[in-house]
Amino acid sequence: MDVRLVEQFVTIAAELNVTRAAERLMVSQSTVSAGLRRFERELGVTLFVRTTRSMTLTPAGERLLPAAEALLASAAHLHDLASESTGRLRGRVRLGTFAALDLLDLPGVVASFRGRHPQVDLALTASPRGSTGLEEDLRRGRVDLAFLALPDQPSDLTVEPLLSSPFVALVPGDHRLAGRSRVGLDELADESWVDTAAGFGNRVLLDRHLAGRGLTRRLVVETGDLPSVTGFVAAGVGVAVVPAVALLPAGSDGCVVVPLADGPPDWRIGLGRRRGVVLSRAARALVADLQAAAAASAAAC
Repeated sequence: MDVRLVEQFVTIAAELNVTRAAERLMVSQSTVSAGLRRFERELGVTLFVRTTRSMTLTPAGERLLPAAEALLASAAHLHDLASESTGRLRGRVRLGTFAALDLLDLPGVVASFRGRHPQVDLALTASPRGSTGLEEDLRRGRVDLAFLALPDQPSDLTVEPLLSSPFVALVPGDHRLAGRSRVGLDELADESWVDTAAGFGNRVLLDRHLAGRGLTRRLVVETGDLPSVTGFVAAGVGVAVVPAVALLPAGSDGCVVVPLADGPPDWRIGLGRRRGVVLSRAARALVADLQAAAAASAAAC
């Protein structure tokens, strides 16, 4: 059996869209469509119900999918064992990461890893929906590992803690609360606010905390990454409540950082993977490097 056809089937099942599956596999859509037809002929079953608007697994496809995933895992394990016998790491590792946020020296980790393991294809991708999008990427098999910062740990994922950061208030330099030693969320509630888009872990945690206190706010800017919040606050657009790590290493020029009297629980960043999936040696090596970098970052703060 052609393992490439099995991989195409599993990828289509994750995306339920041939075009997106082709993009993930970095082949043409016609290649994936032809491969699926060939695989269905080989198995003698129809794997998907196709309409002009949707694509769903047939009962036969649902029954065969776990076996196909297990076959791919066995093939990956075979390659892993082969690389172990040579003493060199091989394979592919896909890491989902936050956009424009230096939680740790990720460029340094990647450069060092690629230098030491040149035969490992290490790819980094970011989600425009922050942790929520990265969580979905993990579930759909788009990435092997991902940074996550959501308050709840899903039962189908394993998340190993990396870093934590308290929330602080950010106000413009000439704001009425700029000279305070501490500020309450109720004192900020009536202000104009700047925050990240819905789905980012810090936003999910803060929204939940505000709702629990019966507070509402008026968002005037929703940014696509956490560090951008600082610039809008410095320009006087509004106030913000962000994890303190978002201020590093660029700092908070033009803003005043005020500790919170009643802020949300600490923002916790972890490294997630699908529960039950055995990581390759290359992926485990990357995890170890990321944990060491996180420990170094925490010690430096």
